[in-house]
Amino acid sequence: MDLNLDELKRAMEKEGYVSEDDLAVTVYLALTLKKPLLVEGAPGVGKTEIAKVLGRVFDTEVIRLQCYEGLDENKALYEWNYQRQLLKIQILKDSCPHEDIEKDLFDEEYLLERPLLKAIRSDRRVVLLIDEVDKVDEPFEAFLFELLSDFQVSIPELGTLEARQIPIVVLTSNGDRELSDGLKRRCVYLYIDYPDIDKEVRILQMKVPEAGERLNRQIAAAVNYIRSNLDLRKQPSIAESLDWARALVALHADVLTVENLTRTVNLLLKNRDDRLQVLDGGVLDEIMRHALGEKAGEKGHTHCHCHGNLPASSN
Repeated sequence: MDLNLDELKRAMEKEGYVSEDDLAVTVYLALTLKKPLLVEGAPGVGKTEIAKVLGRVFDTEVIRLQCYEGLDENKALYEWNYQRQLLKIQILKDSCPHEDIEKDLFDEEYLLERPLLKAIRSDRRVVLLIDEVDKVDEPFEAFLFELLSDFQVSIPELGTLEARQIPIVVLTSNGDRELSDGLKRRCVYLYIDYPDIDKEVRILQMKVPEAGERLNRQIAAAVNYIRSNLDLRKQPSIAESLDWARALVALHADVLTVENLTRTVNLLLKNRDDRLQVLDGGVLDEIMRHALGEKAGEKGHTHCHCHGNLPASSN
């Protein structure tokens, strides 16, 4: 299925992914040029979700390679089924002692496909997600070059295997280490930042519509203030904003107050020091003021809002 740019953007939004123009253009070019897409950004900004959404858009399987320190070729590409090989050796020794055992042992029927090989050998176009590639070491990163540039892999016993269908390849990176120029050169690069308030409202409205636009806007404004103004160990991700919205809905909140913020802050912040920083009185007042759309100099009903007695005005 080939989609033009507008169709791709609409299809991604239909599948629940809010896509601004520059993101949609970059994804479209990666698909059109049949090049891997390298998506970089902080944890929780929607990098992995791009691969999942493309899988739904093109109605195909998403094959995921989760990267980690020490990941090697055997876990990523292939392994031989040693148990079946040993069984075969015993059978051949008993029945055909003069047969060339080695030739029979390294046949494709004894090959265990790992994610990279599975994507290459698939008879239909799949999405290959290489998640958190910045966690692997440099030799493994170099090992990926052949796949990313030529869509083929080399297995010593079988030779070079070319892709039956060129997969849609999405690599993600949290930026924990600088990736090599060789890997970047083979990819179309996309950086995703935390969303602004309007975009986060759209995401919240799409994913948690039951919260209502007013509460979702207050949530987005509060999270935006926290990300922009507080030096936290772990900034709240979009996923955590969604969890927070669902928690407030579960508590039947229709506006944001200091009371329900304090009761649910563990859904948003997953570090004790971060939580204490947000719950500091002065910081809390600023978050509420920002969430409720009040100007910095306004006093108004801030005290009452903090005790949850007055509804917040819509933005």
